[in-house]
Amino acid sequence: MTHLDNLEAKSIYIIREAYKQYHDIAQLWSIGKDSTTLLWLCRKAFYGHLPFPVMHIDTSFKFKEIYQFRDEYAKKWNLKLIVERNEAALKAGMNPKTKDKLECCGQLKTEALKQAIEKHKFKALLLGIRRDEHGIRAKERVFSPRNQQFQWNYKDQPAELWDQYKSKQASEQHLRVHPLLDWTEKDIWAYIERENIPIVDLYFAKNGKRFRSIGCETCCGPVDSCASNIHEIVEELETTKIAERSGRAQDKENVYVMNKLRALGYM
Repeated sequence: MTHLDNLEAKSIYIIREAYKQYHDIAQLWSIGKDSTTLLWLCRKAFYGHLPFPVMHIDTSFKFKEIYQFRDEYAKKWNLKLIVERNEAALKAGMNPKTKDKLECCGQLKTEALKQAIEKHKFKALLLGIRRDEHGIRAKERVFSPRNQQFQWNYKDQPAELWDQYKSKQASEQHLRVHPLLDWTEKDIWAYIERENIPIVDLYFAKNGKRFRSIGCETCCGPVDSCASNIHEIVEELETTKIAERSGRAQDKENVYVMNKLRALGYM
């Protein structure tokens, strides 16, 4: 088996184990490269028919290309798509243009996610995060428990030795499951290339710029790049020293912002 074969097999095992333990489960789909790769793996794990819903936490400030891609492939792949927003915060004027980024992410992402979990009574969520994506995510576990307020205590995580996972939660806990945790950014792109996975075209260079990480249009900036296809992106990652999330506003504002967000329940 190749490196990608091993990663794929491990991720599919985690996805199936999560569904075996929790039928009240959903996958979070940001429409970015990682969560779309996870969606591809989930569809593979169940032979093209996803037995659980896919949920998009929508701030209403995403790129138009994200919405177009979401709606097109939700239909093509026959997904049970759930779209959730923090309508009260939006109605009160919460937005990334005039508000503090920590407060805005907290209300439009974290609080929206908490509301969605409560509304749909999900016991576990599948997410497409990776350890190499951000320093605080390096502390994550594959099966990661949250408390009753969906908060994460990175100092109190179960040991995961030799791929032995604590997949059962306590009755008062909510579980986040991370099948891509051991993948790297280069692995993701190599797998996208191998599987011919459709992806939002914001990732491809236009006029010397492309996005490495996508989310709210107001909070994402492009990086210098001439990589206009997946093969060129893979080659670029061999030499680049630019951080993957360097274009994300919330990561620049404060070195502790992501830590705070995730401790409060952020994706």
